[in-house]
Amino acid sequence: MKNLRVRKWISGAAFIAVGALATICFADNPVVQTSFTADPAPMVYSNTVYLYTSHDENDARNFHMLDWKCYSTTDMVNWTDHGVIASLATFPWAVQSNDAWAPQVVERDGKFYLYVPISVPGWPKNVIAVAVADNPLGPFKDALGHPLVNKSTGYIDPTVFIDDDGQAYLYFGNPNIWYVKLNKDMISYSGDVVKEDVKPRNYQEGPWFYKRNGHYYLAYASTCCPEGIGYGMSDSPTGPWQFTGQIMDGNGLSSGNHPGIIDYKGKSYVFGFNYRLNWEETDVHRERRSVCVAELTYNADGTIPKLPWWNDAGVVQVGTFNPYVQVDAATICYEKGVETLPRGGNQQGEYVNVTENGAYIKIKGVDFGDKGATNFLASVTAATDGATVTMRLDSEVGFAIGTLKVKSTGALDKWETQSCKITSARGVHDLYLKFFGNGTPLMNVDWWKFEQ
Repeated sequence: MKNLRVRKWISGAAFIAVGALATICFADNPVVQTSFTADPAPMVYSNTVYLYTSHDENDARNFHMLDWKCYSTTDMVNWTDHGVIASLATFPWAVQSNDAWAPQVVERDGKFYLYVPISVPGWPKNVIAVAVADNPLGPFKDALGHPLVNKSTGYIDPTVFIDDDGQAYLYFGNPNIWYVKLNKDMISYSGDVVKEDVKPRNYQEGPWFYKRNGHYYLAYASTCCPEGIGYGMSDSPTGPWQFTGQIMDGNGLSSGNHPGIIDYKGKSYVFGFNYRLNWEETDVHRERRSVCVAELTYNADGTIPKLPWWNDAGVVQVGTFNPYVQVDAATICYEKGVETLPRGGNQQGEYVNVTENGAYIKIKGVDFGDKGATNFLASVTAATDGATVTMRLDSEVGFAIGTLKVKSTGALDKWETQSCKITSARGVHDLYLKFFGNGTPLMNVDWWKFEQ
């Protein structure tokens, strides 16, 4: 996603093509820029938000989806890319060429369950599969070797919620709504697959089931196309669902949508997607989406005030960012000219591959403290001498607190920890890691940290 056309994005509702290729001054929505992501499924666990997404391949025109990714944050603005946590290969009995659609992960009794819709050979419709892991990042393994919910028309977009009494429910469906009651093992169910007799009047697909302050909510992608986000409420986990309102109206530049809603650190958030990254590359609609987030509020009666379409600013940071611990380089608020790649071998996570002279990574709200930083360390690779990393405050041309002159490590797969001195880094600032050099790639970065 490089060499993007310059566009002026007006509140996410329109754009004006300027025509020439140039550097773009990025905002903070969408939350991921290094991949095309969709169908966000956030999960709060151990004081961290884990954001699971489907993944549109770069070559997608129609849907081309092979795996599922995960990102995490503790401040809602700086997201760590953990890479692929499951793929169609996780389910070897499934069609392997496409259809890795909307996921959700839930935790129960220390296990993590991934529910996904996939296709099976010889059958043109979808099934619901389940994989399990011992931690939020996997590795996820096929739990059954066959579908959890077998094939039928419209069996897509699973969402799972465990009620206060311990009963778990799995909802799914387009254009109808079905549910089953999951057993405590989370990989089997009791009773029949039930079709809701009455659905909210503009329900389309992508249900998101949750409970808050005694109210049951079913949010969903509404009224195709374009799709907004609607919601219904009920006094029962099995409905009936009364259409209550729109969380967000649709937008002509975004044919689809898919909600994911959480409470975190005293605030509520809704995730969905637009096509902003696609439109920054081309004037042609392609199924290459970009996950966004907005803060959500509730009225006293539990209803939700309508939000505008996804803005550029994202959400307000919760707390600050600690630079004095080892930070994965694939932790990004916004970027230009980098990509994230899997570490490989038995190592989970991603490293940063710097692909452009003048590239940068922005980290928001970095707290250097009153004492300040005196040293910067990074694990890097470089095939030649000459690359540099300049640390700047508050903008990509802001005050420089230090420059790491990267020495050749001999090869791009040979990692070394290199360091430089830092001056005048105190207080809270946005941090820009600005990369310069020759060659493609310029360098790789696995992690970084400051020292006092």
